[in-house]
Amino acid sequence: MYALHPREHPMTKPYGPDNPHPLSKLKTELVWEGKYDEYGNRREVDLAGAAMPLQKIETIDEPRSRAEAQGSLFEPHKVHADDFRNMLVWGDNRLVMGSLLKDFKGKIDLIYIDPPFDVGADFTLDVNIGDSSDKVLKDQSILEMVAYRDTWGKGTDSYIHTMYERIEFMKDLLSENGCLFIHLAPTVADQVRVLCDEIFGKTNFRNEIIVHRPITKNLQRQFKTIESLPQGHDVILFYSRDSKSRFPNLLIPYESKSPEGYWHRFWSGADRPTMRYDLLGETPSSGQWKWQRDRAEQAVRNYNEFLRESHSRTLFEYWKDTGMKLEFIRRSNTGTVENWFPPSEDKVGDTVWDDVKAYENRKEFPTQKHRELLQRIIEWVTTNDSLVADMFCGGGTTGAVAESLGRRWIMCDLGRLAVHTSRKRLIDVQRTLHEQGRQYRAFDVYNLGRYERQWWQSAHLNGADDEHRRVVLEFFRAEVLTKAPSPLIHGRKGGALCHVSAIDTLFTRTEAKDVALAVAAAGGREVWCLAWEFEMELHQVLAALEAETGVKMRPVQIPREIMERNRTSPPPFLEVAVLEAEPIIRKAEGKRVADIKLTRFMPSLAEVPTKELEALKERAVKSGFDFIDFWAVDFDWHPGKPFAHHWQDYRTRKDRSLKTISDAAFAYEKPGNHTACVKVVDVFGCDTSISVEVKA
Repeated sequence: MYALHPREHPMTKPYGPDNPHPLSKLKTELVWEGKYDEYGNRREVDLAGAAMPLQKIETIDEPRSRAEAQGSLFEPHKVHADDFRNMLVWGDNRLVMGSLLKDFKGKIDLIYIDPPFDVGADFTLDVNIGDSSDKVLKDQSILEMVAYRDTWGKGTDSYIHTMYERIEFMKDLLSENGCLFIHLAPTVADQVRVLCDEIFGKTNFRNEIIVHRPITKNLQRQFKTIESLPQGHDVILFYSRDSKSRFPNLLIPYESKSPEGYWHRFWSGADRPTMRYDLLGETPSSGQWKWQRDRAEQAVRNYNEFLRESHSRTLFEYWKDTGMKLEFIRRSNTGTVENWFPPSEDKVGDTVWDDVKAYENRKEFPTQKHRELLQRIIEWVTTNDSLVADMFCGGGTTGAVAESLGRRWIMCDLGRLAVHTSRKRLIDVQRTLHEQGRQYRAFDVYNLGRYERQWWQSAHLNGADDEHRRVVLEFFRAEVLTKAPSPLIHGRKGGALCHVSAIDTLFTRTEAKDVALAVAAAGGREVWCLAWEFEMELHQVLAALEAETGVKMRPVQIPREIMERNRTSPPPFLEVAVLEAEPIIRKAEGKRVADIKLTRFMPSLAEVPTKELEALKERAVKSGFDFIDFWAVDFDWHPGKPFAHHWQDYRTRKDRSLKTISDAAFAYEKPGNHTACVKVVDVFGCDTSISVEVKA
């Protein structure tokens, strides 16, 4: 049916100067799906609603813990820069930033982020197994892709909306003179810039920086025609919190150490043909040198003398020591005579950074940013003790560089492997700084734990635990039982019954016994026990219950991925890893000391591509230790307290060996019974813990 346009309607006044069309009054703005609600009102970011308590799960002060375990002298006031403890957080950065606002609003001096920006990217990773060079793929559809799928769920619209929410949080976290650096591909940089202009204001846009992106250009030689040139750069958008903020000049070392690196044509006002002569193999075609020829040639001889005789001194030191006879020419940008400057080994940088690379080019973490890039940014806009944050931390380069430069840091990521990689890297930095006699800071690992699950339950499940169990069972591909023989039996899968533990509890040995008795009473012989977290040493308890009741109990960890928005396909539900260890007690220097020996490990293989699963299951049975990437011991663990790293060992790219017996020689202050906690992280970033009773 044809509808009249308003200007065709007989009762409507024609649009014109006296009746402007609504579109004529609109301002230029970036609009995306989700920016406005159904009534045309701007959707505000719920800053308060995203806040929830962070749970400290680990404390890491590696040099101090090792010294205390072995009874060595350790003076924190000498080796610790201060009492601030850096933070590494596992979780959705939107929720993490909401939680940080309470303590860090207006206190972060630099935020650098490298958000996912390639809609067609393949994030499958190679991970090493065991002592050899064997590799296996880590499936791209698991945790590292959670935020990515959410971000690109509706293409550019959802990407922009995701970035809008997070940048709003970052603005609130920045200090008065704080800066935000956003690392992007050119494909999305223009839209994110418009978005940031709206959030920060155009006056707070400082620069668009171009960074060299290493590519293999020769690969395109095989093609006669191409769609476009290879992308040889990334874009970094630089914004400030306050337009009045000022920053020091960015000084970049000269690549060339020859006179050409320091000499430039000097433009003087009057035209003097005698000042145009050959020097350093160059005759000015326009402009002229500042000095007479004999003086300029003497300066070159002075410089060459410096190169021959003064390698141990800087140019500036030589210039001072020789009575300022080493003179250099500077280019004038204005055409007027400039003052003389002492020689310098660096130049003022601009927005094209072709002397540093964007990426480390590591196969196991292909998006890891180059250390030199982060070092340039952090050294430039922060000072000692500044607080630096990275909300998409990946391999942890930002924190590692910040720690090495004496800055405080906060990092977070949604991927377990990213957090694990960052943890290993920062332990290495602690060790290195301590060995060099330099100060360092301890750091803690946090997550959102059950609070994140409670938020999901409240926001998406209407707060109902029955709804939570229904969602879990549907993803598990199990039948939901509406008339179950027991309140502890919630579903059926094949010939086995299913129990789903509550969303905010730990699956304990007491719960396990109640479930086993309920299943036995219902005539069942097998039960899947699905839970978010399990009590330590549960495998031994389940084995005893099976012998007692005849019910085979199969513990399965509920994958965090079911909380994703737009998730329809089930993530892998795999039985929890099996870890066993025993104490070793011996005498050392007249004291009884303790160590821990790993005796068995079976990984869960939760993040292995399906096509490789069967082969890896077989290898895991034969040599489960090959799948251990990192393990640590807290020799004096107490339930409910964060895990303290007293000792750890881990594989690196260069050294694939791994101890299976700790060498901490931990000496307890008092004899008696103690509890140690052993934490193992597999090559996919998944961790498993057990407690071990130690009689010292």
